[in-house]
Amino acid sequence: MLFGTIVGSLADKQGRRRACVTYCITYILSCITKHSPQYRVLMIGRVLGGIATSLLFSSFESWLVAEHNKRGFEQQWLSLTFSKAIFLGNGLVAILAGLFGNFLVDTFQLGPVAPFDAAACFLAIGMAVILSSWTENYGDPSENKDLLAQFKGAAVAIASDEKIALLGAIQSLFEGSMYTFVFLWTPALSPNDEEIPHGFIFATFMLASMLGSSIASRLMARSSPRVESYMQIVFLVSSVSLMLPIVTSFLIAPSKVKGGGGISFSGCLQMLGFCTFEACVGIFWPSIMKMRSQYIPEEARSTIMNFFRIPLNIFVCIVLYNVNAFPITVMFGMCSIFLVVASILQRRLLVIAEKPKTEIWAMKERDNEAEPLNI
Repeated sequence: MLFGTIVGSLADKQGRRRACVTYCITYILSCITKHSPQYRVLMIGRVLGGIATSLLFSSFESWLVAEHNKRGFEQQWLSLTFSKAIFLGNGLVAILAGLFGNFLVDTFQLGPVAPFDAAACFLAIGMAVILSSWTENYGDPSENKDLLAQFKGAAVAIASDEKIALLGAIQSLFEGSMYTFVFLWTPALSPNDEEIPHGFIFATFMLASMLGSSIASRLMARSSPRVESYMQIVFLVSSVSLMLPIVTSFLIAPSKVKGGGGISFSGCLQMLGFCTFEACVGIFWPSIMKMRSQYIPEEARSTIMNFFRIPLNIFVCIVLYNVNAFPITVMFGMCSIFLVVASILQRRLLVIAEKPKTEIWAMKERDNEAEPLNI
């Protein structure tokens, strides 16, 4: 939140390609720090990781949208690229990376740091591809605009355009619920420290996410329904899916036996809801990318996208700090409420987005009515 917002926002002025290279270098350094047993060194690694994450979630998308528009490609292709990136990157590659990391640790007995070393190698390859094949693009190329002026410009854009403000609120509410879910699913499925197959469950979640991104690509390929329209339903479905742990806690008596056994019957029901939520996550990512490409101005794209992450990071920090203060059902209930609010805000965004079209049609009707009078 602190360092990433500043560094990520520099991408608009210093260049998105350069920011992507900085991401690779920063995360390679973060991976290297894992070899140290010193707490201070490990803490520096987390700071570097935080900066890299902000660059990952803003610079690559900003570079892609700018390059796509610069080359004059069809707008529809952008939606397909986003859905493929989520299907292959967040889904298939995530599964393969998890299996490969497990292979390095368990089969080759290379120790718990081996996956970080492998990640550093892949980052180096990615950096070589960026340096050799990408062209540079910028947000606002004006030389006299300092970082503070950039922040002010982004804040004014968010405050003056309700569509951008709504998009930021929707993103923070959904991603906040998603990151909270990441910390809650393990204790939800094994409340008594049952032996559950974490790797298999994670792979199942990723498959559900891939299914969601595949559905999103088909929805975005059509002119109707609009992204703003179907996302209302997605948020409501995701809200209901996270209500399952609360429902099962009331309907099925929890087991008191510590350890032993595998996943319980209530755990199986929750697993169904969690897979549904992950499918919604798969639909969410390409859809929010599509809306960001439509509504966020090009000159401050990275800065605004990093602004969106400030409330998200604050929310996740508060949740993690108080995670033991509330029962797990309360946490899931809170996430469900946030997702309902996201659906309401999405409805508002749809109404605002359709306003210009309604006004144009009204003007055309007035013109048509006026024509006979002119004759």
